[in-house]
Amino acid sequence: MNGKVFGALLLRDAIVARREIVALLVRTAFQPVLLVVVFGYVLPSMGMIPRGYATTMVPGVAALCLSMASLMSVAMPLVVDFGFTKEIEDRLLAPIATDLIAVEKVIVGALQGFVSAAIVLPLSYLVSGRAAGLSLSHPLLLIVVMLLTGAAFSSFGLWLGTVMQAQQMQVIISVIFVPMIMFGCVYYPWSGLEHLPVLKYAVLINPVVYASEGLRASLTPAVPHMPLVAIFGALLVSLAVLLSLGLRSFRKKAIT
Repeated sequence: MNGKVFGALLLRDAIVARREIVALLVRTAFQPVLLVVVFGYVLPSMGMIPRGYATTMVPGVAALCLSMASLMSVAMPLVVDFGFTKEIEDRLLAPIATDLIAVEKVIVGALQGFVSAAIVLPLSYLVSGRAAGLSLSHPLLLIVVMLLTGAAFSSFGLWLGTVMQAQQMQVIISVIFVPMIMFGCVYYPWSGLEHLPVLKYAVLINPVVYASEGLRASLTPAVPHMPLVAIFGALLVSLAVLLSLGLRSFRKKAIT
């Protein structure tokens, strides 16, 4: 019974996501593509930054898109579902374990993040051209990194969506998301922080760092990047911790 209901919920959310794919892409991919246009084409054409900068930036921007799309695809609907209308009650009344309802949302969020990043990457390549230096010589590594990153940030969204209120979103964005992006090695490689040793190790608490470095290892393997063991280890730990926190808060929210 759990398997059939889980599959039905997954199919239902997949259909809804397909119908809202344009809104999802505008919400999550528009800004990353603009960043690539400015830093990968406009500024290099003006001679203000080297053309090779796109090689460092494009994987980081794709990681940003993947991370934020996965997180927001879970967090925002949950805030609404647990809000005044209590729409989540339809799911909670289904003949399925409560934890599986939460896991299903994490899977859908990870897949939405994967789709967003998969669209941003070719668009970024078209904008920046060969200057991006992207390589698809490790497709399996790329897919695994993207799915693992999506799952970790969907779990983060599960936790945020069950502990915050709608009116707190602006504060969350300012206090949490902006520092995560600025110090997530999106616009620079982690190895470039060697001249700032305190900052180099302080940023390791930020899961965006491992998403950015993981995509650099997958798409630009010739560029210095964090060891794969550290990337996968940190993403797995992030997934385990965030999913545990998310499931716990989801159960608590579901019975109140």
